[in-house]
Amino acid sequence: MGKPKKKLLIADGTEFNRSVLADAVGKEYDILFARDGAETVKYIRSYGTDLSLVLMNAAMPKISGTEVLEMMNGYKWIRDIPVIVVSSDARSEIAERAFGLGAIDFVAIPFEPKVIACRAKNAIAVYERQKKLLGLIEEQVYKQEKEQSLTINVLGSVVEFRNGESGMHVPHIYAMTEILLQNLLKISDKYKLTPQEISLIATASAMHDVGKISVDEKILNKPGKLTAGEFELVKKHTVYGSDMLEKIPFNRNAPLLGRAKEICRWHHERYDGKGYPDGLRGDAIPIAAQVVGLADAYDALTSDRPYKKAYSHDAAVEMIVNGECGAFNPVLIKALKWAASNIQNELRMSSLSGAGYRDVARITRELVSRGETSVSGRAVELMGRERAKFEFLAESCKDIVFEINAEPRFLSFKDGDAARLGVSPAVTADDAKGALNAAYNGVYGLFGLPDAATAERPEICKDLKLIIDGVEKVCRVRLLAHYAGANCVFDGAVGIIETGD
Repeated sequence: MGKPKKKLLIADGTEFNRSVLADAVGKEYDILFARDGAETVKYIRSYGTDLSLVLMNAAMPKISGTEVLEMMNGYKWIRDIPVIVVSSDARSEIAERAFGLGAIDFVAIPFEPKVIACRAKNAIAVYERQKKLLGLIEEQVYKQEKEQSLTINVLGSVVEFRNGESGMHVPHIYAMTEILLQNLLKISDKYKLTPQEISLIATASAMHDVGKISVDEKILNKPGKLTAGEFELVKKHTVYGSDMLEKIPFNRNAPLLGRAKEICRWHHERYDGKGYPDGLRGDAIPIAAQVVGLADAYDALTSDRPYKKAYSHDAAVEMIVNGECGAFNPVLIKALKWAASNIQNELRMSSLSGAGYRDVARITRELVSRGETSVSGRAVELMGRERAKFEFLAESCKDIVFEINAEPRFLSFKDGDAARLGVSPAVTADDAKGALNAAYNGVYGLFGLPDAATAERPEICKDLKLIIDGVEKVCRVRLLAHYAGANCVFDGAVGIIETGD
């Protein structure tokens, strides 16, 4: 099976010009033809990034080439599909207009066939290099964000597991924080928050109670009312938490940790200045801490605690609105009312999805079972172990990365890697074994790789026959298995398929 040809779209209003352009670029492409601008748009919409190049006349029936470029800009297609404009009108303003709309090249008619062939190859090569570079950058950003998120969530969950709680407080706070911030943007333009900042604050919210690690468990789990002295000790968790984050030795200047420190210290501040530890008032309290404080109050009300039973959703909302949990920003109260009907369903979905919390729970349980609750000590050591997994992948951004879940066992790929393999992003063993599709049959071999690994020798290497980008080839596969607990039970694996690109 040969390597599939790159698709090239030739768009021109005359059959003669289409034929000349096709002859010029040669037979190495799978060529599609469009007779007018409307047909050109139809092809671009249908094939998308499967098109390696559009070779298009500036003047076409129905919709001109310039108008096609305008549409490609509007839909952001021009970012991913290179366009060479050809024209019998060599006026500079025509070329300037084409370049201004994102065309990668402009060729005047008549042209030398060898020149157009070279320019087509160059245009495709430039975009392919750009895609690889963007892929490399995205992989590094993904790696860093996932690593930071794992660290944040583990440290945030230590408190829950240490106190024997369900482990859902952290994901609930994440979901509530995201809901409140999204509704806040709908009703007010006071806070200029981007989607990226909303995600950052939601992730950092996991750290809000990490300072409770330094508070006596007997006080935290006391079934009755705390004494005044005990309550003063509990209140110090806000300061303990922010101080702990200051001592974390990696990524100290990362925006994620900056938000987490704000949230740790000030999520118990109240809008009227009657909160703690610093008695901040109004918008002197960072908006991240304000939102997490409200989310924390809601989840505390709707959850069982050693000293109380859970309130209903409606009762909790009413209590917060009435100021029974302290004064909150009036705009946030309005956002809570707007979101009230969706909150229960969103929290239910967060409980079902567990988005990444299997890894968090595994590491946290190990941390707590060993009696290690020092954030600056054992917690960071365990994070270093998890970090090794990502370092194993760091050098391989251009290759295909996959994970094997332990129970139930399934493979997971990023969308782009799954497309290269011709499979879904999540594949079970039954999917792969029973499929008539050769691509799925190939990835079935990945399921057995962890069986050759051990806790003492977790990294293995094997050659497997796989279909990559539609071409069957033998690929070197490297895998790093990881194990949990004193009995070293297999707990999943990460791997790399070396594509040779």
